[in-house]
Amino acid sequence: MKKLSFCLLLFFSSLNAGPKILCVVAHPDDETMFAATVYSITHHLNGIVDVVMITNGEGGYKYSTLAEPYYNLKLTNEEVGRANLPRIRKQEALNGGKIMGVRHYYFFNEKDHRYTQDENEVFQGVWDIQSIERKLENLLKCQQYDAVFTMLPTPQTHGHHKAATLIALNVINQLPPSERPVILAASVSDSDNPPLQFLELEGHPLTKMVRPTPIASFDKMQSFGFKDRLNYQIIVNWVIAEHKSQGTMQLFMNKGDKENFYFFAINNTDRIEWVDKIFQQLAKDYTDHVSKLDFQARRRPEFLSDMVGAEAAQLE
Repeated sequence: MKKLSFCLLLFFSSLNAGPKILCVVAHPDDETMFAATVYSITHHLNGIVDVVMITNGEGGYKYSTLAEPYYNLKLTNEEVGRANLPRIRKQEALNGGKIMGVRHYYFFNEKDHRYTQDENEVFQGVWDIQSIERKLENLLKCQQYDAVFTMLPTPQTHGHHKAATLIALNVINQLPPSERPVILAASVSDSDNPPLQFLELEGHPLTKMVRPTPIASFDKMQSFGFKDRLNYQIIVNWVIAEHKSQGTMQLFMNKGDKENFYFFAINNTDRIEWVDKIFQQLAKDYTDHVSKLDFQARRRPEFLSDMVGAEAAQLE
């Protein structure tokens, strides 16, 4: 009964909205991969974006040197870092969400055990896969998202990133075809680093794409404002700056001109037209929208922060 009431609450809160998106990522800060797209969806299309973060981020302690005086904690000490980073990184994510216009974060609080490129490690007892898949399935059924954003599962990327994408694919693939959101994978590119060619992660057939190139992109360098001096890279930099505990994360400022999205083969190909339409809308000039204050959107982060614990419990 509580779960039904919770679903109804979120359903009615989403009426009269634009596209409804769920981002599924492994760590606090991974959502910066699509920060500009998320900002534009929430601010320009009146869309809704929620984020699932699978781990607690405790494994990022090695890169916290610069954050130690800021938080007054010896975060590079493994014991201290693992004890405090889950709380710190959760708040950093919420701060970034305020900028992007994220409605809700769902923290699944799985262990961020270590860096690895082996996506299979977490399936061997590190993460509670059944719990993750159950909560994600309940969320998808309850919310009926239009699309799910994940990270492109290339062989070279973090194993946790690949695992988060694999979990999302598996859960969506088990839903009835009529209930499936379209699932997309993202990566960034620029003139020096063109979009990656990616068709499938070896050993994981669900990762197969309809083609090895992106089907849609968001240009972070779209200019607007006085003398066209502003662009969406500024938004991405703001979000990155909130993740102060992750020193190397700051090196990604001003990296990548485009956020590229790849289309998984498990999707209904009829949905390509819908994706194309959304990104055509995102490519329009929204200068007037950018400069308008949206009181309701500015209030969301407080509501978001208060509701996180209750929402997570309802998904079980």
